[in-house]
Amino acid sequence: MLTDPRILFGLRLIEARKRKNWSQERLALESGLARSYLGGVERGKRNIALLNICRLAEALEIPPATLMEPPSTTRP
Repeated sequence: MLTDPRILFGLRLIEARKRKNWSQERLALESGLARSYLGGVERGKRNIALLNICRLAEALEIPPATLMEPPSTTRP
């Protein structure tokens, strides 16, 4: 069972991004964040700041709290 909040956040971000059929590059452009940074966040390797959570949520047109919900799927 996964419990690392960085990994769970990354999985949730991937779900939200794919729901819009966006690539990491598109989300980077829309949010103003670097694509390499987003890749690290999605892999659970980066500890994302609250300001960046809000930027991503705004770009994805979802409430920031949505990104904090548990992902639908988990990976080992």
